[in-house]
Amino acid sequence: MGSGFIVGVLGVSILAHAAYSTVQYRGLLKIMEDEFSNPPMNVVIELLLGLVLCMWAALTVPGKFLSIHPDSEENRMVSLPGNLDFMIFNHRAKVFRSEIDMKLKL
Repeated sequence: MGSGFIVGVLGVSILAHAAYSTVQYRGLLKIMEDEFSNPPMNVVIELLLGLVLCMWAALTVPGKFLSIHPDSEENRMVSLPGNLDFMIFNHRAKVFRSEIDMKLKL
């Protein structure tokens, strides 16, 4: 467990506490027969702090970014699949005229 994961858990727990505080505040307002206009300022600060911590954890926990260059050895999406039987070229797109045929007819 890295520090980013711990910060993420802390952020989620702060958000859960802010939600619980808001529900408790609304229950108190119902007892006092007041209207709920907005949450208390400490709950808003908790929400913002929890949001910042969760965003920071979400950006740091996943790990390093991988290369997307087509010449990269790590990029497997550019290479053809191992089994060429699944490459089908006889599909519904053959019904539509290609742009080259349309240009020749003009």
